[in-house]
Amino acid sequence: MRDLEWIKTTLIAHRGLHTLDQIIPENTLIAFEKAMEKGYGIEFDVNVLKDGTIVCFHDKDLNRLCGVNEYLKNVTFEEIKDLTILKSAQKIPTLKTVLDFIDAKVPLLIELKPYGNFETLCSNFVDTMKDYKGVWAMHSFHPSILMWFKKHHPEIVRGQITEYFTDDLTIKKTTKFLMKRMALNFLTKPDFINYGMKDMPNRFIDRQMKKGRVVIGYASTTQEQFDWMKAHYHNSVFEYFEPKNRP
Repeated sequence: MRDLEWIKTTLIAHRGLHTLDQIIPENTLIAFEKAMEKGYGIEFDVNVLKDGTIVCFHDKDLNRLCGVNEYLKNVTFEEIKDLTILKSAQKIPTLKTVLDFIDAKVPLLIELKPYGNFETLCSNFVDTMKDYKGVWAMHSFHPSILMWFKKHHPEIVRGQITEYFTDDLTIKKTTKFLMKRMALNFLTKPDFINYGMKDMPNRFIDRQMKKGRVVIGYASTTQEQFDWMKAHYHNSVFEYFEPKNRP
């Protein structure tokens, strides 16, 4: 029996309990520590480097967070291990470091980013996760990543992340059309959907609710947004505030 109840009921901190002033940066050990202190589940991102190392990092390049003009897929961990993030002394952690740090204390919702070789990302990710004893699930924007998990590890709970992509000029109109409608779900068979809240409600996600699929949203930044999501769907990851009520 696939356990999705925790995805519906856990308070999940988006990229850890990071702060808007960037003193506690996203996807860092200190952000995860702050989340664990509150008993929150943690959502975080992973990317694959040139040497196959899986790191906890959101962007495809190092510009925004580290001030370095380089793509992650073109660097090794040795080359970036001493970089610091934003206004902090925090460094980019490997997935293994994050798992050892969290040590199964809270549930994890892990997003796989499709910026490098996705097959290497998926296989190395699973190899790193195989002995982890905690509760976790994966999700991704890229249907090919979900297909990989459906084919190679159907036992792992998988989620489709999507939205309208209105502001992204790099994505083709055809891709946007398919993604916002989740038109490939019949192939990837996701266990849950994580939809961009700025595009909710809409008929596509409401149709998924009617089908009985678990629906969450990203990311509530106020109590009002969080309460609305809980009233209409199953859950929402949150950031920049702490929800007052347990879902």
